[in-house]
Amino acid sequence: MTLAQPVLWLTTAIGSALGRTMRGALWHRLALPMSSDPVLPGRVWLHGASLGELTSARWLIERLLTERADLSLIVTCNSETARRMLIGWALPRTAVRLAPFDSRGAVRRFLDHWRPVALITLENELWPERVAQAHARAMPVLWIGARISERSARRWSRLAPRLIADTLARLAFVSAQDQASEARLIRLGLPPAAIGPRLMLKAQAARADDTAAPPFAPPAPRAATLLAASTHEGEEGPILDAFATQDRFGLLILAPRHPDRAAAIRAGIEGRGLPVAQRSRGEVPGSETRVYLADTLGEMPLWYRMAGATVIGGTFADRGGHTPFEPAAHGSAILHGPSIGNFAEPFAALQAGGGALAVAGPADLAAALAGLTPERQQDLAQAAGRILAPGADDRDFLAAFEAALPPAPLP
Repeated sequence: MTLAQPVLWLTTAIGSALGRTMRGALWHRLALPMSSDPVLPGRVWLHGASLGELTSARWLIERLLTERADLSLIVTCNSETARRMLIGWALPRTAVRLAPFDSRGAVRRFLDHWRPVALITLENELWPERVAQAHARAMPVLWIGARISERSARRWSRLAPRLIADTLARLAFVSAQDQASEARLIRLGLPPAAIGPRLMLKAQAARADDTAAPPFAPPAPRAATLLAASTHEGEEGPILDAFATQDRFGLLILAPRHPDRAAAIRAGIEGRGLPVAQRSRGEVPGSETRVYLADTLGEMPLWYRMAGATVIGGTFADRGGHTPFEPAAHGSAILHGPSIGNFAEPFAALQAGGGALAVAGPADLAAALAGLTPERQQDLAQAAGRILAPGADDRDFLAAFEAALPPAPLP
């Protein structure tokens, strides 16, 4: 970040000299102030990487704003797509920005301008410079839904053991999402006194009641509708091939993780001779449609409710897999591949309790689909719903979390 600063500043200077309005991503990343920035008292800085992390924390964000009328939020993220989503939420007393670079100057300008009194960071977003400067200003740093893989832990311990130990030692409160992450963080230097009750953000978010009406009448019964959720490059082809060779499911809803890949994905669907309709084009699937390309964001609950079974994306590519909590909460049977490191404990519980169908690889997917009778789908969905049901309440976490925040009234 330090080495990149001269280039970034030069880009900003050239744009200004040419008369261009430098109010885009680079302006945010460099933490340059804007005349339109609101004046918000009692600011808490909350940071999440992108759509998934922030959506899973929306219930917590809304609770903070409701329960603590004395505070306001500056919410940052790493992607423009997530920034637009946050703006669309229209939350009260909330400003939205792209996160500053984790460089000394950018973080200092951000803190000087917004003057937050606490920093909340989500899941695996641990940035050493932000933590160090927040700690130097006596700001408590809270890490919620913290997770770290074994591979990441090995890299930290090999490449920067002192840096990670110093960073972890500055944290005031850490709520890990699982026991394995908690153990790795302690091994890397997290003081046990900073550990609070565990919280799986995505499990809590899946509890939210979603009553949005489907955008069209389902063209196939639920037991004959398959969803491929949050797929990555390299996964769509094998899933399409498996779908084309079975007759259990008549409709595939294909929802890629990154909708900007929709054109290439559609070309692959059409190249296989499968009739397709596309959400972003406003096309509605009919009785002849075999694949519905759901290339939009924020609508995944709609597709879970339509599909009797869900193939979880990121598990057939080396991505660690996406959440099983949402399909379980919506009663959709779960299928997954071997890459499940991001949610190892929930997937292990599903396997132990018969709540998911593990598929060794893409070559075995067609046979797995063929065996998913309506009765089998129902059995898997009911078991998953029982196994992944959150605890009766989250009072222990909320009490510890709120105690770690600065008390009211905030300055």
